[in-house]
Amino acid sequence: MVVRVGAIGLLFLSACAGPAFKIVEKPIVFDQERKQLSLEYMEARYNMQKDAPYIEPKMIVLHWTAIPTLERSFAAMNPTLLPGARTEIGAASNLNVSAQFLVDRDGTVYRQLPDTAFARHVIGLNHCAIGVENVGGGSEGLTKAQLKANEELVRYLKSRYDIEYLIGHYEYKDFEGHPLWKEVDSGYRTQKVDPGVGFMKKIRKRTKDLGLKGSPKS
Repeated sequence: MVVRVGAIGLLFLSACAGPAFKIVEKPIVFDQERKQLSLEYMEARYNMQKDAPYIEPKMIVLHWTAIPTLERSFAAMNPTLLPGARTEIGAASNLNVSAQFLVDRDGTVYRQLPDTAFARHVIGLNHCAIGVENVGGGSEGLTKAQLKANEELVRYLKSRYDIEYLIGHYEYKDFEGHPLWKEVDSGYRTQKVDPGVGFMKKIRKRTKDLGLKGSPKS
């Protein structure tokens, strides 16, 4: 059960969804242009024609932003259009990257989009994947507070949706040839390392009881 408290956008999640924690509403732009670009992305990249830009989640993909602060990470995903500097993915679509959730260094969880809204965060799998971005990463890694928050968020999402897989962004290419894989362009790939192998080992150990599957190649 989810209870909305006050006007500040805090959601308190009951113990039935795992340890009690809060989600702070911090929405990015989800205007008509972003919705239309999302529909166009699904049609062009996945041969999927839909009336509305929403997904049926089957997996959770964990990321890191490689940006050191919450506000800069949020600002990178907030605009509808992809910055011109992102040439490695710009040819595929003008739709900006985003994720449904953003986790700060202190473990605070922010919801940027409705859980089942389409977000561009993982090649080939956006149509079925909920994205969780973690602020920071890279050489400094992620924090213990982020690890705990990711566990709680995974438990919450598993309790609400038919989630089968939990993967790190670096594992996405392992799904090529899998029934969930939809990307039509065999040349459209990027190399990813987030959120780190060590982080994924820890989160999988913490959520082992959920029975979530990982990479098909593991």
